[in-house]
Amino acid sequence: MKILIAILVFSAIVLFHELGHFLLAKANGIQVNEFSLGLGPTLIGFTKGETKYSIKLLPFGGACMMEGEDDASDNPRAFPNKSVWARISVVFAGPFFNFIMAFVFAYILVCMNGTLLPNISVMDGYPAQEAGIESGDRLVKINHFYLDSYNDLLVYLQFHQGEEAVITYEHDGKEYQTTLTPKFSEDEQRYLYGFASDGTMTHGNAISNIKHAFFESRYYVYLTFQSLRMLFTGKVGMNDLSGPVGIVSTVGDSYESAVESDGARGGIEILFVWIVFLSVNLGVMNLLPIPALDGGRLLFLIIEAIRRKRIDPQKEGFVHLVGIVLLLGLMVLVMFNDIRKLFM
Repeated sequence: MKILIAILVFSAIVLFHELGHFLLAKANGIQVNEFSLGLGPTLIGFTKGETKYSIKLLPFGGACMMEGEDDASDNPRAFPNKSVWARISVVFAGPFFNFIMAFVFAYILVCMNGTLLPNISVMDGYPAQEAGIESGDRLVKINHFYLDSYNDLLVYLQFHQGEEAVITYEHDGKEYQTTLTPKFSEDEQRYLYGFASDGTMTHGNAISNIKHAFFESRYYVYLTFQSLRMLFTGKVGMNDLSGPVGIVSTVGDSYESAVESDGARGGIEILFVWIVFLSVNLGVMNLLPIPALDGGRLLFLIIEAIRRKRIDPQKEGFVHLVGIVLLLGLMVLVMFNDIRKLFM
């Protein structure tokens, strides 16, 4: 059951991504030949109008296949025969829909649980206390990173352990700034500024919750970019990567644990958290300027818009083909790593 639920979550995120491409393609008068969920052979499908709608054997991925997207076509409704701005809107719509999905579910989570504010209690003998920060004060920024919730602070500290920081905080309605150098804690074996959450929650109205949902989504965008930075700088290795198999397994396990500890509500909440995280992750990853991904296609289209002249389709196609081969190789490697972890 847990695996089925995890697959449904993953499939819904991919489907919404492809729905973005599909809706903007239709809006721009582009012929969509097939709209599918999954990969591999078709399990079930039907044709309505000019478009075939299908579900494939492997429940990972999906596609919105447009006329002339990868091959030349004389059809005036083919993708390459539309204006560059129409094509940009279609390509960008997929990742953008993922960010919309993330925001919607972040809003639901904020409405369900409220927001843990960055109000703090101060620890004795640490830099925060020595700088005059008091329990009950509210942190506003760490360096130039605005803090909407205490979780924003935690994710920032996760990637900036041991670094000196300029802290902006609010005390009695006024803002102050101080520079803190963290102190190493022998008990916790990590560097600390000397503050912790005081547990203050807010359950705002519809308008304020929009703001909190925006920053909740930003939290996962920041987490994704910082994780990528660690990958490219060698701080995490290939063994730490997870593909669809690993993600489904992790989502299923976390759902089962949440249900056991907090019941059905806990299970729903953790699934919503995963939807936000994976939606943001898919949106960010697809906007990277990597050949064959949406970001790679956008890069060529932006260059075309600037030059007012299309790049040779054969050269562009070759670049995307190389990208697809490399991505498929990476997917095989990551999938093998996922399967290996399942039996460890």
